[in-house]
This record gives sequence, structure tokens and C-alpha cells, in this order.
Amino acid sequence: MRKLTSAAMLCALSIPATALADCGEVSITEMNWASNTVVTNVATFLMEQGYGCDVTIVPSDTVPAVTSVAENGEPDIVTELWLNSAGEAYLNLEEQGKVERLGKVLDPGGVEGWWIPTYLAEKHPELKTIEGVMANPELVGGMFNNCPSGWGCRVVNDNLIRALDLEESGIEVFNHGSGETLASSMASAVQNKEPWFGYYWGPTVPLGKYDMTRVDLGEVKPEVHQRNQTQNVDNPGVSDFPPATILTSVTTDFKEREPEVAKMLSKLTFKTDTMSSILAWKDENNASGKEAAVYFLNNYSDEWSTWLNDSAREKLTAILGN
Repeated sequence: MRKLTSAAMLCALSIPATALADCGEVSITEMNWASNTVVTNVATFLMEQGYGCDVTIVPSDTVPAVTSVAENGEPDIVTELWLNSAGEAYLNLEEQGKVERLGKVLDPGGVEGWWIPTYLAEKHPELKTIEGVMANPELVGGMFNNCPSGWGCRVVNDNLIRALDLEESGIEVFNHGSGETLASSMASAVQNKEPWFGYYWGPTVPLGKYDMTRVDLGEVKPEVHQRNQTQNVDNPGVSDFPPATILTSVTTDFKEREPEVAKMLSKLTFKTDTMSSILAWKDENNASGKEAAVYFLNNYSDEWSTWLNDSAREKLTAILGN
């Protein structure tokens, strides 16, 4: 494996490549979750070193970023925008022609579902479906690990539990008090090769660190899933979780001003599994977002090199040696 980090690359991530001066000033969000720090730092490096942009990173979150674009026309780039969290305010900006979605930053998107450890699925293949789990509750430890109260997934899970009549099959529902205990329950079970059954999502450290198999809940039924997002809905149904759409979005002014950079950003897509692996590496090495970006750039050149135009690819190859 290539050396994971280098002082030169970390320095390059910290100092704008103003000498290249092809692009001009660009502002980009950095949201307050781990995967976004990786996305933002990778995009920043590519824009600065490949396209000569002078990049300013703006700490933000989904709603404040959308509000800022609506009121001020800035920042230029909103990274890892979860469409299901952005609400009508973002869709209104698109209708007004102020912003444009360039592409999905995660493929297939944000992943949610009910999971068991892969070693359990290999030993008992029948557990790969919810019907198999409910017919064999003892094989999954007789427990479903649910989201904490107040989380959106808790609402959906509770409705699915009712629609499936899960508890009548002999599976106790354990409602975790925090995301930390939910994650630690999975970690403890996997490390001890014990049964575990519950909800989780990606990209996240646990799904990058542990080999998990998603339980098939049946087909995705958009109308049913939408209905299940209402707490204690009268008629809950059974639908698997659809991938959450996660976008790179830019202002239309920026796209017109920097078409080559916008074209690159439209191709900037991480496999969700790849991002989970990067987050696991980041966690294990107590690394910063910049260091995780360097790790990705050093080890996944076959992915990011296809995002660039010929000129930028030449500049990045000279720096990274890929």
C-alpha cells in the first residue's frame, strides 16, 4: 500500500494554489459530520491543485447552507446535501433557477436498513430476509436494536415493527438511548461473533469497519415509506428503505463562471461502501478530515482521476505520482 499521508500533500491541502490562478475565488461548505469533511477536503484539493481555484471553506449545516444561498447567493458549492433534509426551501431555489444539482456525491446514496453480521448470514442464509429472521428469532438473539427516540429512523422503524408485527414473532425491541450505544452494541456483538440484528445507516464507521449483511425487507414502496415517516401513522406498511439522495449542488452563477470546475464536481461521486471504509480508516487512525482526504487521494486514484479534465489530471499526477 502507498504511504498514507505526506507532509507535502497536507501542506497542499492547507495552502491555496493561487499561483495557478486559472479559476478565481470559490466558497464551499463543510458540514459537521465525518463523511462531509472528507468530501470537502478532497474537492478543495482537486479545485486548488488541479484547477487553480482559491478556495474558502465555510463551516455549515444543511439548513443554514440553503438559507445562506437563498439570502446571499453563497456559498458557491454545497457539498453532501441530503435532499430529504433540505426540504422545500432547497427545491424552491431550484425552481427559481438559483441553484443546480450537479450529481450524486454518494452512490447509491445514503444507505439505511436492518442488518445482521455477515458471519451470521453465511451460517444461516435464511436470515437474509425478514421472513427468515421472524421465523428464527433465536438465531438473531431475539432482539432488534432500534434507533434512539427523536431520530427520523426511529419513527420509520416503529411503524415497520407494527406493520410486521415483529414482536409477536418473539423478537424484543430494544430502543437505544443514543447513537453511541447503538454502535457499540454492533461492535461488541461482531467482536465476539455473537448474533446482532438492528438498524444502521451508511456511510458510517461501523459499516466500514464490520462486515454486515442487509436484511431484505421486500421491495421499496415509495408511498408506503413516505407514510411510515409519520409517527404512529394509522396504516403503517412494509417497505424497504430507499437510498437517500445526496447531492453536490452549486449556484447557477458559479456554474456559469467556472464551467470546468462544475463539470468536475458533477463527476465527484464516492461509492457509499468506499466512504464507509475511509471513515473506518479515519476512526482507527484518529485522523483529521484532511488526512482522510490524503488517504483517499493516495489509494483510490482509479476513482478520482476520471473526474478531472486532461489539464487537471496532469497537474495532480505530478503532485501525487499516480
